[in-house]
Amino acid sequence: MSWNCCESLDMAGLRCRKTVVKEGEEEEHQQCESEPCSENFTMDKVSLKEKCSEDTDGATCGVQDKEKEDEEEEEKKEEDKKEEADSQKPSPVKRNRSACRSVMLQSLVKLFFGCLAAVTCGMMYAVYLYTYHERKFWFSSRQELEREITFQGGSGLYYYYYKHMLTAPSFERGIYELMRDNRTVSGQTINAVERLSLYPELITSLLYRITGSQDVIEPVYFYIGVVFGLQAVYVTALFVSSWVMSGTCVAGILAVAWYVINRPDTTKVDYAIPLRENWALPYFSCQVAALTGFLSNNVNSASEMFCYLLMSATTFTFILVWEHSHYVLFIQGLALFLLDSFDLVPSRKMADIHKVYLSSLFLAYVLQFQNPALLSSPLLSLLISSVLARYFQQNMKMGPLVARLMKLFLHFYLCFTTGITFSYVAKRLMPVRESDFILKFLEVKFGLNTTTDFVTNRLLCQECFQTPSQDFFLRLTQASVLPFYLLVLLICLISTLQTIYRRLSGEPMKTNLRLEDGRIGEQPEVIYHVFHTMLFGALAMVFEGMKYLWTPYVCMFTAFGVCSPELWVTLFRWLRLKSIHPVVLALILSTAVPTIIGFSLWREYFPRVIAELSELQEFYDPDTVELMNWIKTHAPMAAVFAGSPQLLGSVKLCSGWTVTSLPLYSDIDLLRRSEDTYQVYAMRSAEDVYKILSLHKTSYVIIEESLCNELSHTKGCRIKDLLDIANSHVVYDKGEMYSFSKHGRFCHEIKMNYSPYTNYFSRVFWNRSYHVYKVNSVISFQY
Repeated sequence: MSWNCCESLDMAGLRCRKTVVKEGEEEEHQQCESEPCSENFTMDKVSLKEKCSEDTDGATCGVQDKEKEDEEEEEKKEEDKKEEADSQKPSPVKRNRSACRSVMLQSLVKLFFGCLAAVTCGMMYAVYLYTYHERKFWFSSRQELEREITFQGGSGLYYYYYKHMLTAPSFERGIYELMRDNRTVSGQTINAVERLSLYPELITSLLYRITGSQDVIEPVYFYIGVVFGLQAVYVTALFVSSWVMSGTCVAGILAVAWYVINRPDTTKVDYAIPLRENWALPYFSCQVAALTGFLSNNVNSASEMFCYLLMSATTFTFILVWEHSHYVLFIQGLALFLLDSFDLVPSRKMADIHKVYLSSLFLAYVLQFQNPALLSSPLLSLLISSVLARYFQQNMKMGPLVARLMKLFLHFYLCFTTGITFSYVAKRLMPVRESDFILKFLEVKFGLNTTTDFVTNRLLCQECFQTPSQDFFLRLTQASVLPFYLLVLLICLISTLQTIYRRLSGEPMKTNLRLEDGRIGEQPEVIYHVFHTMLFGALAMVFEGMKYLWTPYVCMFTAFGVCSPELWVTLFRWLRLKSIHPVVLALILSTAVPTIIGFSLWREYFPRVIAELSELQEFYDPDTVELMNWIKTHAPMAAVFAGSPQLLGSVKLCSGWTVTSLPLYSDIDLLRRSEDTYQVYAMRSAEDVYKILSLHKTSYVIIEESLCNELSHTKGCRIKDLLDIANSHVVYDKGEMYSFSKHGRFCHEIKMNYSPYTNYFSRVFWNRSYHVYKVNSVISFQY
């Protein structure tokens, strides 16, 4: 009977287990349904025990029953204790909430300290610029005239209009006078706001008025303070871009450090504060930072909307304040066009970016008085051609590899031909003289043509249009930027090419990348910066002036790379390391390499920066001060001055007198006027020079000794050499120079004070550097 009891117990348990397995529901239902079975099972055990007690010895069963009851009581006590302990422990939902709160708190702390570091770096850079400017020019200890002379070249002209807006009776009256300005260029009434892009000066003067700064700060300090503040925004945006891509603030700090160390190759603000690019490039840097965040896959909807709005505002402002901004945005548009063509970014985001470009161009076109250069710009041609090509190729991103390559080639061809056609039609409907001149200039620059034109050759001799020197690359190498940049660019470029191949092969792009994946080239913001830095770098290899656009992003991109664990993991995945885990080694290197670089930069360059700030430099130009004082005290109000454009910018700033030309390289008419003024350094007769100057209603002509006796290190780039070639007075043939002019050089001959020069000109002022001659209104013939 005892065997039967055990057998029945086992069978009952099996039946219960079978029932649970057969039902096959969720765990919670299985537990709930198994409770009745366990109750029946215990009842069966009790009934079987009674049967056992009847058939066996009652005493033995009684002892066993007591032992079992004691065990059951102990089990109940243990279960009660477990229930109490479980009740004290938090539930899984509470644990998840607490974990989310801790992660959010950590993110907020990182965001706070990152923003604090970015703002601090920007403010420290602005203070550094102000201190350096003060030490270089002794700015606070100089008189107003000497301060204005420090605005060298064309930069002084912009400050003049800022002063004019402050001296005007009202802000509206000042704008009206600038839009109908007949006291700047002789014989012309110009819209100075349109022609010189004076919106920065308008906004700054308005801020100076409405903030009540007249009783607090001098106008010149407010003006340069705004420019230095924008430079702080510039480096802050570079900090944020590097931070967003790498995920660490160390990258931002390293980017700012490299930017400051390579200051001669990253900015012109040291010696030409009011230049248009010093106003515009901070907005472009903010636009790039916003675009970086907008392209990221990990951005949430709120952050994406913020990036979109910031990108819209900065793009519009960038186009508004700089006449060459649409060329810069065209290069950026090419990088984004490549991303879209290779299907590396969602089509929705590309459509939003196109809306930003088009709306910004339209608003700038309206505010720049229907500027035809914007309608014929390559940026607008690129946008329209890409939209039309996409409309005709709606299935471009579908099909096998070979088919997609053929569709991609056709897409490039359609965009190119459509863009060229649109640009040609736009230029024929709205003639833009500058565009034809730019094409001729590029032909000569790349050796496709030759010319004797003075303006073209003069521009080619400018430092910004020449190829970069070896010193530029040497400085970047000494600061350790260039070697690490090449390493980072190579890794990112190879990974990007792998991503492009996978996309063309039909493999979808990963949006949730893990660190151990080692695919740095599948992040859209990284791919954009790879194309961005390569396109701008190619231009910087041809035009040295482009280094001011390229070098800051070299510093930012390099800092991101050396601080990014994803980049090191990508490299180690290719190398297939087995001795140590790639992720562990990447985390170590992404911390160790920036630390070593930062320590070496601190040790080598920090003493130099401190020495720059502690050293008192001397800016002393008594001859120019004497000239400006003579003009202000002796020249009549209606006088018109001729001279080199750079000097005329200072004349206009310090005296306000009318001039024959302005130091602008983007206006063909002004460049031709400058060529006429430069004829005083050519081998022309007194009568020819007199006719040319009289044509521009010149009252006084200023001859500079530095240009008349110029010694140029660049072959054939002296003003007098360029004039001789343009006037066909000198011909170079097989290294020999042949002269065809029967007149001596005007700037030398006029100093002899003999006829016929004294018939047309009378010397009224001279010092070691300048000779001022009055253009006689009545010719007196002396023999």
